[in-house]
Amino acid sequence: MTRYTLAASCIALALSASANANSIEEELQALKDRIEQLETQQKAAQQPQVIEEIQVEVVNEVVNEEVKIVEETKAKINFGGAVRVNYSYEDFNDANADRGGDFDFDLFRLDVSGSYGDLIYSAQYRWFEYMNVVQHAWIGYNFDENQQGKIGVTQVPFGMLTYASNNYFFSSNFYLGLEDDHDMGLNYTYKSDVNQFDLAFYKNDEQGGIDGFVSDRTDRYAYDVVGIRLDGEDAYDAPTAGYEAGEVNTFNLRYAHNFTFDKLGLELGGSVQAGQLEIANGTDGDNFAAAVHGIIDYDRWNVKLQVTDYAYDVDGMDVDRIVVAAYHFYDSIPAEATTYIANVAYSLPVDFGPVSNLTFYNDYSLVTGKSASLEDTFMNVTGMAVSAGGLYTYFDFVVAENQPFIGGTMVGDGDTNKRFNINFGYYF
Repeated sequence: MTRYTLAASCIALALSASANANSIEEELQALKDRIEQLETQQKAAQQPQVIEEIQVEVVNEVVNEEVKIVEETKAKINFGGAVRVNYSYEDFNDANADRGGDFDFDLFRLDVSGSYGDLIYSAQYRWFEYMNVVQHAWIGYNFDENQQGKIGVTQVPFGMLTYASNNYFFSSNFYLGLEDDHDMGLNYTYKSDVNQFDLAFYKNDEQGGIDGFVSDRTDRYAYDVVGIRLDGEDAYDAPTAGYEAGEVNTFNLRYAHNFTFDKLGLELGGSVQAGQLEIANGTDGDNFAAAVHGIIDYDRWNVKLQVTDYAYDVDGMDVDRIVVAAYHFYDSIPAEATTYIANVAYSLPVDFGPVSNLTFYNDYSLVTGKSASLEDTFMNVTGMAVSAGGLYTYFDFVVAENQPFIGGTMVGDGDTNKRFNINFGYYF
């Protein structure tokens, strides 16, 4: 009985051990299944977060691109201008000298410029005591970062740009229509870090040429041809009927290259201008001008050098003088001449209250080799320009001979004259 009981107990124990082993294996398998299930759930939980991050990135890129496009195409407009007054003491004007000089209103000007995407525009209107004029007015397009086109009253690309001078009176070239001139036409510019190429076509001057609808052909900012000066006429007479003239179909080509040598910068360039003259009586005329220039920058020093040659021809006539107009009066220039410009300037940063910079300069111009052996013109301007916030002031001492605004004319034979001038300008 005991043997059977013992055997039964052994069999029961074996069966129990076998059952326990099966139970452990099942629990292990269940645990593995649970772990796999949790890993799957974790991956599923992470996937939407990754997708959400990608979506946010894409949305941000789209938004940024849209903002960029909006900013690039948003209309921009800028307003500015200037108010200028002028003091002058002239030794060639007895009345002025007796009064100790004159202090006069010079001008009020209004500037507007802006853009819409790659479209650009700029205009400037000036009010003087004696005339109101458009200085420039054009619209343009930026083809890319290097190329630009303009249409309207634009600056003629000739010689040193923007100015061939440092002083308030410009150089003698300005009074010949060869510095800071503005005419009506088309202008293309290619500009890189080292090169600038300008090509322009001007249909006529800013007043529409000989048949422009203007009340006074002398009311203009820059000098232009308005007639042929006949023998016996005074230098300041209006053109004789039938001999009124205008510049038409003028082409300009200009190239400048910039070199850099350590601290020294050098610009070398050349310019060509060729066009026609329309004369009221139907006579044909033409004009040609060429110039070479160099601009040197070293530290605070600047040197400007230019040689220019020009000539006007009229079929069937031996013309010695040409009628020009600007600043509400007629004047005359030689039909041909050679000009020389030599300027030097030194810029000095300072800290004198509101004064931030002083520019000292000496500008020299010579007009020689004139038609009909007319007397030479020279102008030397020694001066200083003072920058103080929006206030910009020229102090100029001018010594000149046969020079407009210094008691002479380009076709005259006068004395050497002197003028001390202070021009106060507030620019906003």
